[in-house]
Amino acid sequence: MKTVAFIPIKLNNERLPGKNIKKLYDGTPLIHLIQKACLAARHIDEVYVFCSDTAIQEYLLDGILFLQRPAWLDGNTVTVNQLITEFMKLVDAGIYIMTHATAPFATAKSFEVCIEKVASGEFDSAFCASKIQSFLWKDGAPLNYDPGNVPRTQDLVPLYKESSNAYVFTKSLFVEYGRRVGFNPFLYITGEIEAFDIDNPEDFEIANLLYKELAGK
Repeated sequence: MKTVAFIPIKLNNERLPGKNIKKLYDGTPLIHLIQKACLAARHIDEVYVFCSDTAIQEYLLDGILFLQRPAWLDGNTVTVNQLITEFMKLVDAGIYIMTHATAPFATAKSFEVCIEKVASGEFDSAFCASKIQSFLWKDGAPLNYDPGNVPRTQDLVPLYKESSNAYVFTKSLFVEYGRRVGFNPFLYITGEIEAFDIDNPEDFEIANLLYKELAGK
């Protein structure tokens, strides 16, 4: 079954302008990290950067394909489903992987495991997530514990937070139900570093420090 990965990119980000091509401490553009992970992963037949601006092409590594998307997809109200729909109109595959440059520490292993789980037919989709076992509050009240009987954090019922590392889903799932996460998804649990996502300037500074530390090792 043909498997295609795509990295949606826009250059007019509001919270951190140009974040996808912003350079790390050693001059590496952020977008290079996710491309390297995709290229290193087994089972992926093609990798696309899906962007409206042709200027992104100078940041593409060998083996990465550029696909120009309609400019209206850069709008602030555009949904994930609209991005996926437009990409699927242009590139046909049996399995799709949606990933993001703002997940700089995503690994080839995560892609491979998620693809294998979906390709096996046992799961209709797969995504990466991190485990949360912390004292949480909502609307001024504790969400997952009793303040009068505080448990150890490791005894809390774990919750899981989706990360933007990878969403793997079949064409049939999305066409029939409009969902990238299906009814029987596989959750691939990663560590906090791999799950780290960049939304704002502070996130980028933290990612830069992590990248420098990991490079040093």
